[in-house]
Amino acid sequence: MDAAGAAAGFCLEDYEGGAPRWCPGCGDLAVLNALQRYVRDEQLPPEKIAVISGIGCSSRLPHYVKAYGFHGLHGRAFPVACGVRSRRPDLHIFVATGDGDCCAIGTAHWIHAIRYNMNMTIMLLDNNIYGLTKMQSSPTTGKGHYSNTHPGGAPLTPINPLMTTLSITNASFVAQTVDWNPPHLYATLAAAHKHRGTSFVRVLQRCPHFMSGYFDEMQKDPMLVRLLTHDKGIAIDDAVKKAFPNRAEHDPSDLAAALSFAGDPEAHPVGLLYSNEQAEHYDDFTAQGLGTDAKAKVAAIEKELDRFTI
Repeated sequence: MDAAGAAAGFCLEDYEGGAPRWCPGCGDLAVLNALQRYVRDEQLPPEKIAVISGIGCSSRLPHYVKAYGFHGLHGRAFPVACGVRSRRPDLHIFVATGDGDCCAIGTAHWIHAIRYNMNMTIMLLDNNIYGLTKMQSSPTTGKGHYSNTHPGGAPLTPINPLMTTLSITNASFVAQTVDWNPPHLYATLAAAHKHRGTSFVRVLQRCPHFMSGYFDEMQKDPMLVRLLTHDKGIAIDDAVKKAFPNRAEHDPSDLAAALSFAGDPEAHPVGLLYSNEQAEHYDDFTAQGLGTDAKAKVAAIEKELDRFTI
């Protein structure tokens, strides 16, 4: 961007990477749009943004953001993101993962990333199916739902990513939103990014190709979605609240209540379930030695090697 453009600030085009190749109507497009608009509104320099992902439809997101990106191995987005955070605390880190990438092959990394509580925003794009590999059951696929791996219907009750994350030691921010309400999606990502620590945002995300109609009931019957409201929760306009007639006042510092809302079979919670500003931050520890120059590092290595001199 030239000097005149820099003076005017960053525009949306400054954050647009390659042309998205998701299916028309895919909920991933809504997440990408919300993320690009948010970093534009916050005027975050593209060179200060890192988008990390694993494998899956959702994990293509780094290709579509003009910033640093890392498209990693299946289930390995979290250790890569933690590594980046430990050496580049100046970057704004966003992690894009899916229900298979996070909740299946990446489960161990998911648990420890939440426990480490390093400063990053995790976006779990949960469409309840393996989309990239063409419709196999994922850990969040509803019991009885047809898939190529379970033509008679998925035999097990699905994992609940919200309850799982809330139960992990040192969890500090757990929220849920939906791709079909852009204002709430945007507001949730904004609150997540402004939180210091690991912000876990589950996005109920439509897959029009392999899960067509899966979320139709939630969209048609607003009572199946419960908006969590509180002064310390997700800030949204009154006009947006009107889309959610089923509401509940919820203090996000109340973990027991958060678990109750997360596990309620009658309504899917939307909003901030839990926030703990007092949680420990592992990146406070990993930041030690960041300012050490090359000469001092060599001296430290030689000192350790001298211990083994015979």
